Amino acid sequence: MARLTAEFWVQAYLTRLRLADIPAFVVARGDATAGAVLVKCSMLDGQAVAFQRRTDLMTGQAVWMELARGSEGDVDAAITRQRGFDPDLWVIEVEDRAGRHLLDEPGLA
Repeated sequence: MARLTAEFWVQAYLTRLRLADIPAFVVARGDATAGAVLVKCSMLDGQAVAFQRRTDLMTGQAVWMELARGSEGDVDAAITRQRGFDPDLWVIEVEDRAGRHLLDEPGLA
């Protein structure tokens, strides 16, 4: 089955966020073709949550799962650890007081 490149997915995701007036930016560029993507959502109050895409073993479908939640410093530390394991990892930061990240919308898994 054909897959989108990581860079293409990231650009499409940033466009969807921009259309919803949700600020976001690339914190770390990963491998353009096959890099994994991690999304951090900062609520701008010192709290954040990070999501990573995983395959649901029951369905075989890609789903977004929570990697870390809590103070922004703790979430950043978890992201730093992940980047230590995977230097090809993309990191996208979304900034929204309501915690909107759109990852639960169709087409983004």
